[in-house]
Amino acid sequence: MRFALRKRGPSNFERAADGSMTLVEHFRELRNRLFRASLAILVGFGFGLWLAKPVRLLLSQPYCDLPASLDPLTGKCKFVQLGVADVFLLNLKIGLWVGLIIAAPIWLYQLWAFIAPGLHRHERRYAYVFTALAAPLFAAGALLAFFVTTKGLEFLLNVSGDEIATNLEVTRYISFVTNLILLFGVAFEFPLIVLMLNFVGIASAKRLLGWWRTAVFVFFAFAAVVTPTPDPFGMTALALCLCLLYFAAVGVAFLNDKRKGRGKEVYAGIDDDEVSPLEFDREPVAAGERVEASAPIAAPEQVPAPAPIDRRYDDMT
Repeated sequence: MRFALRKRGPSNFERAADGSMTLVEHFRELRNRLFRASLAILVGFGFGLWLAKPVRLLLSQPYCDLPASLDPLTGKCKFVQLGVADVFLLNLKIGLWVGLIIAAPIWLYQLWAFIAPGLHRHERRYAYVFTALAAPLFAAGALLAFFVTTKGLEFLLNVSGDEIATNLEVTRYISFVTNLILLFGVAFEFPLIVLMLNFVGIASAKRLLGWWRTAVFVFFAFAAVVTPTPDPFGMTALALCLCLLYFAAVGVAFLNDKRKGRGKEVYAGIDDDEVSPLEFDREPVAAGERVEASAPIAAPEQVPAPAPIDRRYDDMT
């Protein structure tokens, strides 16, 4: 009894990599990837709804740790709800954000599986490195935002004084904290942009280091805009962290330039409008010997005229 084994054909990933997929098949591949990513986000959203209340309490911790947030009668931290369904909608919003984070490995993989066949091998390697660095940098920015929120709320609530009762609306407070976390997390991704400029060859490490004054000014201006308090502590903390990350990225850029041998080219130290020096000695060239004619040249009047043509090329007769 014989068994015939069917040979497995190339997968969609392999067909997309070698360019054998048609346009319709690309759209079908995109549809399947989006369906799987949406299904993973839907499952993560279910877990996010279950974790919505603990996450909301965690985000409320910077405010609830302050004495000004405690109710004088019950001694508990309370927020104000202006609408009937505000807390319910807020839990849905938090659940969606948590679901996106939980399902991130799946939907990011689906996105990568659709894009990767169109990239070269070295581009895929760079994408792996940048993705591995993006997640911890964003988490570090989120932790710094949580710290800045705690110190900022303490400063802002002390300004109001004891004669003013402070009651924060829950949805506006949570939006304030999440927006601050998002801004700080995105700001911490700036060193990846610097490394990308160096790895693709747009800017060398020496040029990036020459931009340090402009970079420090931009970091402090950005920190002054996004930090919620006018005190210099939160702004300085964010700006100093961005400066340290920038100089660390420049250091990695120097190592990358050294590995690739950049800066050792023939015209590396020459400006665009500078003439390159000649590295050889010029030898004088002597005049050549005079060449005598072997026979005298006849004068023009001595040259015999050509014989007349008896027939034209278009004479058919």
